Amino acid sequence: MPSPTEDEVAVDPVDFSKAEVNANLTPDEKMGILRQMLRIRRFEQVSLKYYNQGAMGGFLHLYIGQEAVAVGTVSLLGKNDHVITAYRDHGHALSVGMSMNECMAELLGKATGCSRGKGGSMHFFAPDKNYWGGHGIVGGQTPLGLGLAYGLKYHGLKGCALCFMGDGAVNQGAYHESLNLAALWKLPVVYIIENNKYSMGTTLDRSSAMRNCLAERADGYGIVWDIANGEDLYEVRAKTANAMRRAHEQSLPTVLEIDTYRYYGHSVADANAKKYRAADEIERYKTHHDPIRLWKKRLLEEGVTTDAAMDAMDNEIKLEANASAEFALASENPSPESIFEDVYWEVDNNTEAGNTGRHFFGD
Repeated sequence: MPSPTEDEVAVDPVDFSKAEVNANLTPDEKMGILRQMLRIRRFEQVSLKYYNQGAMGGFLHLYIGQEAVAVGTVSLLGKNDHVITAYRDHGHALSVGMSMNECMAELLGKATGCSRGKGGSMHFFAPDKNYWGGHGIVGGQTPLGLGLAYGLKYHGLKGCALCFMGDGAVNQGAYHESLNLAALWKLPVVYIIENNKYSMGTTLDRSSAMRNCLAERADGYGIVWDIANGEDLYEVRAKTANAMRRAHEQSLPTVLEIDTYRYYGHSVADANAKKYRAADEIERYKTHHDPIRLWKKRLLEEGVTTDAAMDAMDNEIKLEANASAEFALASENPSPESIFEDVYWEVDNNTEAGNTGRHFFGD
């Protein structure tokens, strides 16, 4: 799929701000959406700083440029809705309400991190917020998202599972197996493809066979699919709301492909990030398609806020991001003994199954 031109992006006959899910947004809620996107952007920028200084180990997959996807979709979640994603997971984590402190501490491998310093960048978790990671295996989260949806249906709960993946994951067998079961069992799962145009360092047209788009593959399973413009917060919310309604009311799956773009490499360790795509392409997206810049412009046009108010918010968030790094740096490392903890829940909690190895599955 070729990258969109300015004309292709600009010409949209549908004003998604008038969709019911958006028309009812209050000015405070719209500013809250801006705050969430800015928090992701500033958190990632501080993360990059400390990664480059050698304070972090492992990989660091930045979400900069894709903020409207996580914030727009997660802003619709209710009590029984769940989120699971791949390794580019910081944006989703902050969107569901995780603190910068616990996330930054996890990046630095500290005991105060959300996974007690044992997961790192790719394994953020917050079960109390229905956030189930953060998974390093490409496509590995897709059957797990299916399981979340199965659990909801099994227990008769009105909810859905939002299962995020990158465009490269759609070629994994586990994804197709998941689509098959989602259709057969009519499960309330929404598979969200964050199409940022490059599977690691390979353009979409060199990595994925398709007729028109990736989501269209859902036709083979009889699953409804759609495409959304990931730089338009209103469109992301409107089309995600449709998919979630289908899950809530009919217990049916959806595949939603959201076109977006990442400004940095696949990970910060991606040494060829500027070799497999033109520098002017990156700059074009930053200038004309940045989701935060476009949302700010929209809020100004709607009379929701002022430049001064947005600048003040941004400065406040910068302080929060820098403070999270100070918290993480001052935090203790995990103890050597803790390497034996958090391996198996049953053992940690001294249950019968943990002590005997025998499992009995009930309600």
